[in-house]
Amino acid sequence: MTPAAFAAALRAREQLIGYWAVLDSPVSTERVARLGYDYIALDAQHGLLEYAGVLRSLTAIDTKGSTAVGLVRVEANDPSPIGKALDAGAAGVIVPLIDTAQDAADAVAAVRYPPLGRRSYGPMRSALRIGPNPADAHQETVVLAMIETAEGLANVEEICATDGLDGVYIGPSDLRIALGGATSTDPAVAADFEAALVTVRTAAAAAGIAAGIHNPDGASAAKRLAEGFTFATVACDLVHLEQAAGSHLAAACQAGEGR
Repeated sequence: MTPAAFAAALRAREQLIGYWAVLDSPVSTERVARLGYDYIALDAQHGLLEYAGVLRSLTAIDTKGSTAVGLVRVEANDPSPIGKALDAGAAGVIVPLIDTAQDAADAVAAVRYPPLGRRSYGPMRSALRIGPNPADAHQETVVLAMIETAEGLANVEEICATDGLDGVYIGPSDLRIALGGATSTDPAVAADFEAALVTVRTAAAAAGIAAGIHNPDGASAAKRLAEGFTFATVACDLVHLEQAAGSHLAAACQAGEGR
């Protein structure tokens, strides 16, 4: 999928499925990019990637046989990391901790060149396949605002109505804690959490923008897409590596004398 095709599909609220990567491991990211996912999101906020790792992984995602585009969850709602991610070739950014419509407008401005925004022109790698003319880059890159705080949830309708915003993306761990959860998976706030998901989906649909959510596995992603989310991410490489290794170890121990 090209960045232009991805942006068009996301804005049309077509269903898209992605994968989440936290490891600075371009070779494994390249292999995942060939599996059929629509996008791979690189986590530059909580992941184990410095800028050079983001650059290497975006290059790996774009290699022959890939079905995916590369997105970056930037470290902050700031023009510098947003611009660097886009210059490195990201097809879009996921911006964390969006609390207000002004926060969302600031994120959009960091993604768009003047006069629509304040992105500085210097598409070092992205010019190879995105843009490089500003008008084309605007069509081919997306900006997604994370809804993961109590304030962001309270202001979600105004956030979704922000001019130029392409979608909202739920960070379930932070949102569950924001709703009073003692942990990121606390079942005690399950009802409030599910109600919050409906609120976000409804606001996005009313504004005509995409609504996405982070998921621990494919079954959860399928459930959320069936509920009405338009894109869903399966997470993540580090966790899945541990799960697969543990599963094989358990099988090996059962076949032998055990340990």
